Amino acid sequence: MLLKIAWRNIWRSPVRSWIIISALTAGMFAGIFSSTFMNGWMKQRLRDGVETETGHLQIFRNNYQNSRELSLLLPSGEKNKVTAHPMVESATERIIVQGMAASAETARGIKILGVEPEMEKNVLNLHEKVRQGSWFDSPYSKEAVIGEKLARQLKIDLRSRIILRFQDMEGTLTGGAFRVAGIYRTSNTAFDGAHVLVRRSDLAELTSIPSGKSHAIVVKLQNAGDAMQVAPEIEKMLEDADAVPWKELSPELGYITELSNTYMYIFVVIILMALAFGIVNTMLMAVLERTREIGMLMSVGMARSRIFIMIVLETVMLCTTGGLLGIGAGLFTVWRLSNTGIDLSIWATGLKEMGFDPIVYPEWDAVLVFNIAGMVILSGILASLYPAWKALKLNPSEAVRVI
Repeated sequence: MLLKIAWRNIWRSPVRSWIIISALTAGMFAGIFSSTFMNGWMKQRLRDGVETETGHLQIFRNNYQNSRELSLLLPSGEKNKVTAHPMVESATERIIVQGMAASAETARGIKILGVEPEMEKNVLNLHEKVRQGSWFDSPYSKEAVIGEKLARQLKIDLRSRIILRFQDMEGTLTGGAFRVAGIYRTSNTAFDGAHVLVRRSDLAELTSIPSGKSHAIVVKLQNAGDAMQVAPEIEKMLEDADAVPWKELSPELGYITELSNTYMYIFVVIILMALAFGIVNTMLMAVLERTREIGMLMSVGMARSRIFIMIVLETVMLCTTGGLLGIGAGLFTVWRLSNTGIDLSIWATGLKEMGFDPIVYPEWDAVLVFNIAGMVILSGILASLYPAWKALKLNPSEAVRVI
């Protein structure tokens, strides 16, 4: 009965009710859209960073990360131990050398990665980012795959000759000539300008690193979220090794998830707080306008608690109606944009320098949507308390005399 009365009371002043509903709809639409936009943007960066650059987990010899000594190698056969873990999907070995890439025009300091091309495909998706040439599938004896930014800096192109210089195991300066077999482009231009990939066997030969040994094992897990749990388990399986999850390999990627979630909820709370003041003002006006009516209800024996609940229900119904319309409009917009994306190409240069893709695909999160819906209802209840309390303070004998 109270529900029916509360619903009818809302539409006694349709213009005022629609203004509140429209404000809530616009606010919730803005909250859902901005939240899903940030969620999609940050998840894209997270996926690009983990699946293209770092992998879920990397294993090094103890102290390697601090010293980067070329002699700190993992023993042969360590990869087999790693892949025996039930949560490991695949793994690949790498040789890592700091060096310099030179062309006929100029030179740049870079990191050289000696990789197993086919195994690398099972762990990372960098091979999918090759825009020119191929992923180690050229007729040259010594192939290199470089980033688009580095190619521009060195003023070279596909099939160009590139000289890589570095130290071998004895500390002697050495190097070799390679041909550019492929040029890749990721959403992180800093990565593109600092990494050159060559075959592991070629780099091992030039650095005199014994066969079967490596500096790092890059691991792909069945679930990236398990990296923190799996890392210590793998360390126990190996000798003198350090397993580093992606959150420690690239701390900024770990911060992305936490900061984006915090930002989203803060933004929605600010919207709801702003709307709550408008709701309080509107409901207080409605109560004052109905002073005589509320006094008569009290006079004929209607309990104050029922009047309190009736006013709370009116406010909650207004908030729920506007909130659901806003959430529905937001989800519909996200559904449409999730296929086409939002083009931020006018800021592409700056975004790529920070590792962000200029095409953003919003992603909705069921938990986020349910939480926002709950926050809308809660804000409606809180906003109704003061107007309902004012109604309870009315004296029936005085209220019915109000003209």
